Amino acid sequence: MEPPDTPQTDETEQAGAVAKVRTMTWNIHGGVGPDRRRDLQRVVEIVRRHEPDIVALQEIDSRRSAEAADAFAFLATALGGNSRESRLITAPDGDYGHAVISRWPMSGTTWHDISYRRREPRAAIETHVHTPFGPLHLVAAHLGLSLGERRHQARLIAEICRQSPERTVILGDFNDWIWRGSVQTTLNRLFPGHSHMKTYPAFRPLFALDRVYCRPSEMLRESWTDPEARKASDHLPVIAELAMERQG
Repeated sequence: MEPPDTPQTDETEQAGAVAKVRTMTWNIHGGVGPDRRRDLQRVVEIVRRHEPDIVALQEIDSRRSAEAADAFAFLATALGGNSRESRLITAPDGDYGHAVISRWPMSGTTWHDISYRRREPRAAIETHVHTPFGPLHLVAAHLGLSLGERRHQARLIAEICRQSPERTVILGDFNDWIWRGSVQTTLNRLFPGHSHMKTYPAFRPLFALDRVYCRPSEMLRESWTDPEARKASDHLPVIAELAMERQG
């Protein structure tokens, strides 16, 4: 088994001073691997090996597959039970979209329409995760393919996050591979704590499309990818550990 990439680590953590929350974001490509076989069980096994407390999955796709007819429900049950879904495309043969799944309850969820003109519908899921260490404000998104679309969507997400004074994490596939591109220019200023692992294409990653952003910046203590995930998708996941001060 090929080991995951070496974590990027912040040396400032003081033992016992903080609690760790493990997050994960992954574009699962409908559960279709390089063998062209749709297999959500492979996705579940890879997610479980990292034991994330919160996972955001993009490109959940139940269309054109009897085996994945209830993909959203299957993944939610297998990975935590608490789920917030955004079914962006609903068709007679199934649904397509993304979701946040947490081991802890979530509340105050809002689905923000970040679609751009007549391009593919997009939505950002905003929710509050009730961790044992206090609330965590979370936004999950899958941005578009064009430069103008991503610029529009990044600005909307930044505005959503500016309105929350709480600890915030953004998880998703940002489809932004240009250094100093529209997403990075907008979000890096607001979220100086962010991952930059190369995740696409999974077989030989060249672009950091999938990222974790957090505020305050010192929340992000470690981040890494898992090369083994290439067998289940065309993206690699990003796993990140966040440090949260214990409350109460």
